[in-house]
Amino acid sequence: MAKQVCMGAMMQCSMGMAPSSLVPTPKTVMTSGVMAANIMDNIPIMNIPPFGMCQSPSNPVVAAATAAALGVLTPMPCVPATPAPWAPGAATVLVCGMPALNDSSKLTCIWGGSISINFAGQVTHDIP
Repeated sequence: MAKQVCMGAMMQCSMGMAPSSLVPTPKTVMTSGVMAANIMDNIPIMNIPPFGMCQSPSNPVVAAATAAALGVLTPMPCVPATPAPWAPGAATVLVCGMPALNDSSKLTCIWGGSISINFAGQVTHDIP
């Protein structure tokens, strides 16, 4: 069963070298005591922080550095470029009028990376 993604969720890009933490746009909907995310939380830098170094040859900065290194792949600082929303999102749950972001959703970077959720950010507490 998919989990609702919220503030503090950990993400990984297939072309990035480090994980990153999702920062949802401010909303009134909470889950596990923190702000819930929806599929429109895809704005680079604001919602999607960098993933360390980018190693995608499709990224012009990486391509230039690789060419300068005579063809040796040279990772460069990540600057996510995510123009489309997360997909597919929750089919039956809305967060502030948009489909909720669940941990099975993916986000595509134009440099060829696929961003996935490693940890949804939800925590459960046992009640004695």
